[in-house]
Amino acid sequence: MDQPTPEPAIIINGVTQQFGPRVIFQDVSCTIARGEVFVILGGSGCGKSTLLRQIVGLLPPSAGSITVLGHDMYAGRGDVLTRIGVMFQAGALFGSMTLLENVMLPLQVYTDLPEAACARVAQVKLSLVGLGDFGRLMPAEISGGMAKRAAIARALALDPPLLFLDEPSAGLDPITSAGIDQLILDLRRDLGTTFVLVTHELASILAIADRCLMLDRTAKGVIAEGDPRVLRDESTHPTVRAFFRREAEQLPAEPAKAAAA
Repeated sequence: MDQPTPEPAIIINGVTQQFGPRVIFQDVSCTIARGEVFVILGGSGCGKSTLLRQIVGLLPPSAGSITVLGHDMYAGRGDVLTRIGVMFQAGALFGSMTLLENVMLPLQVYTDLPEAACARVAQVKLSLVGLGDFGRLMPAEISGGMAKRAAIARALALDPPLLFLDEPSAGLDPITSAGIDQLILDLRRDLGTTFVLVTHELASILAIADRCLMLDRTAKGVIAEGDPRVLRDESTHPTVRAFFRREAEQLPAEPAKAAAA
């Protein structure tokens, strides 16, 4: 007997974003399954972070619709914001608060748990990302990789089924970056979390992504979708091939200049 198809975590339908006359992308559509590690990728300026902001409810699209966990993000979204976690690109930890206090904050704002219970839950989340012994430290006292992990712990505070990560490996050395990749895979395995990442880190994409969506600034939209390993090996699109093979795109030759009179 065939297994029922699980309800999608996210449905993006015909989404467009423009600022005045400037179109960032148009008619973007895709479906992200529950439990998937899905990556939004592309070159600089293609709209990766813009699309992420739309999905998490921070930027209404110029056209189209976005459904997250069964709720329209811009019409009657209910309590969906408490069911998603977001790790911003630079971590966005509060510098005047310890790591433990940073992770406690969502619990203090969105739950009625007493202070001691918030602290216990936050400690568990820090331990989950390998920072159980560092809760008393301030953000200025830790490394970039530790800050990324602390930000993920804070995003996990309310046990969301859906987690968004904006450039989780940016600025990290290869070993630390690989550790973040493994953490994502471990959390997906242990908690069943759905991950949506924005990144241009090729090694991370190939290591963790089930599927990806590739945006392009020139095309102003989607130029590829699917398993990144298949796209790397089989795509015939010149921009997709150049991205996955780390090759410079061939620029059109300049017309020969007319000889001086």
